[in-house]
Amino acid sequence: MIRHESGRGGMVDTRDLKSLAGNRCASSSLAVRTRNSRVLRDSYGRQVTYVRVSVTDRCDLRCVYCMKERMVFLPKKDLLTFEELERLCSLFVEMGVRKLRMTGGEPLVRRGVMDFLRRLSVHKGVELVMTTNGTRLAEYAEGLRACGVERINVSLDSLDEAMYRQVTRGGDMGRVLAGMEKAAGLGIKIKVNVVALRGVNEHALMDMVYWCAERGYDMTMIEVMPMGEMPMCREQQFVSLQGVQAQMAREFEMEVAAKQGCSSGPARRYFVPSLGIHVGFITPLSAHFCEGCNRVRLTCVGQLYTCLGHEGSCDMRALLRSGADDGVVRDALRRALWSKPQGHDFASFMNVRSGAVSRHMSVTGG
Repeated sequence: MIRHESGRGGMVDTRDLKSLAGNRCASSSLAVRTRNSRVLRDSYGRQVTYVRVSVTDRCDLRCVYCMKERMVFLPKKDLLTFEELERLCSLFVEMGVRKLRMTGGEPLVRRGVMDFLRRLSVHKGVELVMTTNGTRLAEYAEGLRACGVERINVSLDSLDEAMYRQVTRGGDMGRVLAGMEKAAGLGIKIKVNVVALRGVNEHALMDMVYWCAERGYDMTMIEVMPMGEMPMCREQQFVSLQGVQAQMAREFEMEVAAKQGCSSGPARRYFVPSLGIHVGFITPLSAHFCEGCNRVRLTCVGQLYTCLGHEGSCDMRALLRSGADDGVVRDALRRALWSKPQGHDFASFMNVRSGAVSRHMSVTGG
C-alpha cells in the first residue's frame, strides 16, 4: 500500500490564548499569506470553501463501520451551543466558505437544529446541505426545504432489509425509504451514500446503482476508512472501488462530471447518460484525493480538524468561551488552515483494529 505524506507539522494549540493573540506575526510568511487574506488557504495553496459541521455525536443507529455497539456519548455541556456554532459558521462564510454541510452523528436528533438551520439560511450564496441516516427525514423534510436545504445525502448501505438491520444494528429501512420519498417529492435532491463493505454489500453495488437510477437519486460509493477502535481490522471490511468503477466503465458510457465549485468534494463524479444520474467514488485508500481537498471539519465540541485522517486539531470552543473577539478567532482559523497536512495516512492502519485516528467517524462528523 502507498504511504501518503503527513504534511508540515501539527495544528495550532489555541489553549494558549495569550500567545495566539499577542504573537500574530511569529512567521512573516504566515503573516503575509494568511493574516491579510480574506480567504482560508493552506500552505499547499488549497483554498477551503467547504465546512462540515457536526451538531451532535449522538445517533439513533449504530452502523458497524462507524461506531461501537455500546457507545458513550458526550454530555450536553461539552457541545457547542447553536449560538457558538452559528458564530463560527458566519466567520467561515466571511472568509470564503460557500458550502456548509450539517452532520452528526445524526444531525436531526439534536433538539433545536431546525431553528439553527433557519438562522444559517440568511447567508446568501452559501449552499446549505445535510448528511443524514434518514430515520427522521419524513418528519423534518418540509422544514428542511423551508430552510433552503435543496440537497441531502442519505446513508443507505443495503436494500436488503435483514442486511440493513445487521449493518445498522437494528435500523428500520422502510422508515428511511419513506423519508427519502417524501423529501424527493418536495423537490429536495437526494444522493445515496453507500459504504462498500466486504461480505456485506460488495456484490450488490450495481443493484443499488439501478435502484437509484429508477428514482432519480444520485449515488456515491465510499471505501471504508480506518477510524476509531473497532472489533475487527479494517482490511476485513475493505473493498477497493477501483474494480467497481472499471466494471461500470465497461457497461456504461460515463462522462466526467463538471466541477460545481465547492460542491465537487473528494468524489470522482461521473454522469451516466443512460441512467440519468451522477455516480461518484470516494477512494481514500485505493486512489487518494488529497491534492484537491477543499474542506475542514468542525466537531460538535468545537475541535477543528483540517484533515479527516490526522489527530491534530484546533480547540475553537476554548477560544470562543475565553471571550475572544472575532479578529482573534479569524486569526486562529487562518493559522489552523496553514498547518493543514498534505494528505492522510489511512493506508498504514488497515490491518489493525485501532484506526489511523482514535476518534470514531461519528465524533468527527460524517
